[in-house]
Amino acid sequence: MFLSSSVRRRPEFAQGLRASAPVAPGIAAWGLMTGVAMVKSGMSVVEAVAMTLLVYAGSSQLAAIPLLVAGAPAWVIWATGFCVNLRFVVFSLHLRQYLMHMPRWRRLLNGFLTADLSYALFTGRYPHPAEDAEGRAAQESFLAGNYCMTWCAWCGASLVGVGVGHAIPSAWGLGFAGVLCLVGVLCSLASTPLRALAAVVAGVVAVAAYALPLKLNIVVAIGVAVLACFWLEGTRPRGPRGQAA
Repeated sequence: MFLSSSVRRRPEFAQGLRASAPVAPGIAAWGLMTGVAMVKSGMSVVEAVAMTLLVYAGSSQLAAIPLLVAGAPAWVIWATGFCVNLRFVVFSLHLRQYLMHMPRWRRLLNGFLTADLSYALFTGRYPHPAEDAEGRAAQESFLAGNYCMTWCAWCGASLVGVGVGHAIPSAWGLGFAGVLCLVGVLCSLASTPLRALAAVVAGVVAVAAYALPLKLNIVVAIGVAVLACFWLEGTRPRGPRGQAA
């Protein structure tokens, strides 16, 4: 087990597991569809299993799969994955103050295993880092419980999806399942006018730049949408404390 007994034995670890339990079925469903999509997109079972365990990022995996199949250069695949997962840079910057007291390997482990919902649940429970050793240990245990549940749900279901995708004939058309899941996630996240506009801008640019080689239209679409939102955010009227109205 990658978690030490001192982390798993604390009550906060069980609390983290319980906090993540309600979202685990949704994560499992998303992992199942991603596993199916990987195999149906042309990856071998070994490649799909390795990507599930080593990449651990559904949206990035689905963006990288067609590039891998097309034989795109490594820098294009890395750039695409980086753009898709830019949010984790923000997560890491925020979590840095919670984790800097740990050895490097533990910081890397926590960073790798902390996903979107783990980050949201953890920062909701602990909005500020602890100032003493006991508090820091409690926070690490809660975070570990969070990402242990989500990691098991994701990887377990994704591996099942790889097996199902390998067993079911391609004529069934399950390769589109991952795309449908992304559409559902996109609709749920477009909860503000600015987010909805970002989705529309990215979609329009991705279609307009479809002729670019090696799926670079995805990278261009992300960049244009981010720049457009930054510009619009800067032009919005500010409140008395400098906040956007």
